[in-house]
Amino acid sequence: MAQQMLKPDAAFAREIAQAGGQSVKKCYQCATCAVACPLAPANAPYPRKEMIWASWGLKDKLRGDVDLWLCHNCGNCSDLCPRGARPAEMMAAARNMVYRDLTAPSVVGKWMSSPAGLPYLFAIPAILWLLVWWIAAGFNGGNWFPRAADGRIVFGQIFYGDYTIDPIFMLTFFGAVFVLYRGVRKLWELFRPEGKLLVVGRTRHWILHLVDVLIEEVVTHGRFDDCETGPATGKATPSRKFGHMFLVWSFILLAFVTAMVALGHWGGKVIPLIKIETPMSLLFPLKILANVGALLLLCGLGILTARRLALNPDDQGSGYYDWYLLGIIWLVAVTGIGTQCFRLADAIRPAFMTYYLHLVFVWMLFAYLPWSKLGHFVYRTAALVYVRMYGRS
Repeated sequence: MAQQMLKPDAAFAREIAQAGGQSVKKCYQCATCAVACPLAPANAPYPRKEMIWASWGLKDKLRGDVDLWLCHNCGNCSDLCPRGARPAEMMAAARNMVYRDLTAPSVVGKWMSSPAGLPYLFAIPAILWLLVWWIAAGFNGGNWFPRAADGRIVFGQIFYGDYTIDPIFMLTFFGAVFVLYRGVRKLWELFRPEGKLLVVGRTRHWILHLVDVLIEEVVTHGRFDDCETGPATGKATPSRKFGHMFLVWSFILLAFVTAMVALGHWGGKVIPLIKIETPMSLLFPLKILANVGALLLLCGLGILTARRLALNPDDQGSGYYDWYLLGIIWLVAVTGIGTQCFRLADAIRPAFMTYYLHLVFVWMLFAYLPWSKLGHFVYRTAALVYVRMYGRS
């Protein structure tokens, strides 16, 4: 039997520590973490093996480890570790490092890994939408805050749907989808060496498994119940399951509203019956649905933010990724709601300026998705589909 040569990487071990796995060296392989995890299968328990790989700097082992993505990061393993090695924080740090370098351009991943990169991440969309505003203002005789002919505040007077909003966001969204597609393919290629140990005969087509995963893991968040026992210290924290569920359903509702508005706008050019005029009345069904989605978004953000704040400072681990994502979604929600409030109050300058910032933050949310923790949602789903394809629950 051929022996496999291990190639420890001290630099990678230091990166893991800097990304949030700084306590990994305290691990003495007692296996408490693997026993405590309610999700780890008996034939491939985690995170014990991942802890030893991280401490030795076995980068290829971690990069190709499908179990890294099956963890719900409930924190039970960290709470019960007798040495304070914090396996949950190491798992999160390792995942962040993998998808940081999973897709090109890698410079975005580097910017995402540190607060020092925030000015660059913000500057790109800020300049883009400011340029759009400047060009449109030129067509309005240099007026940066124009009103519609009837005196209403209509953002389309500056940010034209046909020529700026729709094409820019369509390119951004489908560009991010393409990057994620390449990332998922690369991730599955990384899984293959370990994946061969899982194969018991390929089961159904991956699309059928994807449907199961979306229903069981995403829509209902059923697996969160196994992890929702809370910290072993007995300290009560807000439910992560409901925070995630509110966020997911708010995204679904807001995406549906956006799709219907786009259909009404573009389809209305051909079929006048389905045309939708914006801004919509507060009593218009789609507007009501959008505001319900906004309320769910605020509830989900409130729960998840309270949960993060309830953790001890030492429990934050690689928390920059968590705070970055929460921060961006908060900014999207606050500027979106603020835009509507300023428009209804007929405060034209604050309305346009808030809408401009809303466009900037929405662009950041989608354009940088493959390198942010939101990308973990896609990669984790891909990992769950992968293990189901090859017969492991």
